[in-house]
Amino acid sequence: MAVESLYREPEAAGEVEWPILEMHDVFKIYRSGPVETVALRGVDLTVEAGSVTAILGPSGCGKSTLLALAAGLDRASAGDVRSAGTSLLARSEDELAAYRARAVGIVFQSGNLWPTLSARENVLMALRLAAVEEAPRRAAEALVELGLGERAEHRAAALSGGEQQRVAIAAALARRAPLILADEPTGELDAANQDIVLRALWRLPREHDCAVVVVTHSPAVAAAADRVIEMRDGSVVSG
Repeated sequence: MAVESLYREPEAAGEVEWPILEMHDVFKIYRSGPVETVALRGVDLTVEAGSVTAILGPSGCGKSTLLALAAGLDRASAGDVRSAGTSLLARSEDELAAYRARAVGIVFQSGNLWPTLSARENVLMALRLAAVEEAPRRAAEALVELGLGERAEHRAAALSGGEQQRVAIAAALARRAPLILADEPTGELDAANQDIVLRALWRLPREHDCAVVVVTHSPAVAAAADRVIEMRDGSVVSG
């Protein structure tokens, strides 16, 4: 399967034939001089469209490394990482950049947005980087769907933490990204904003047939997911 097929619109791509994300016996080893640190140890994982998967575990267990490999931000030391049937390991840096721009929505704990741009401009920027047609219409619709229609012209720096997270989710939604990766997306939010952001993320797979993977320390957040993958010391221990 050509890597370009990852970037087609859902209506053009037809029925999904492969899992959105697969990891097969994945290792990630970081080296600093003679010292080796094994961040992931033989991880196997399959993520299907229409689902929310929570990756649960303590700090340093490999959760964020797993997300970085899924996003094409880093490469596995061994094993295979595949998205919609296409291996990411043999892709060039340009191909991985296109994959991130078009096929993956990434929501970090903070720092998702350009602070001097408005909410609308942030979503538009993501769409233009992905060469999406009808970007203004899609941006407006996504912001309204995430409850930000009246905040669209406010600069990102003037938005609350929960609103900023929803703008990042809106950018992924407007691009119709089949895979949305969220790294501790509620870690800096109060309880009310946590609930708003999680409800926004949780409904995307049901309404848009994408897959959401959320990295979290919180058992309460994980309990709301369709599937929980628990990690310890770089390995999947349950799920």
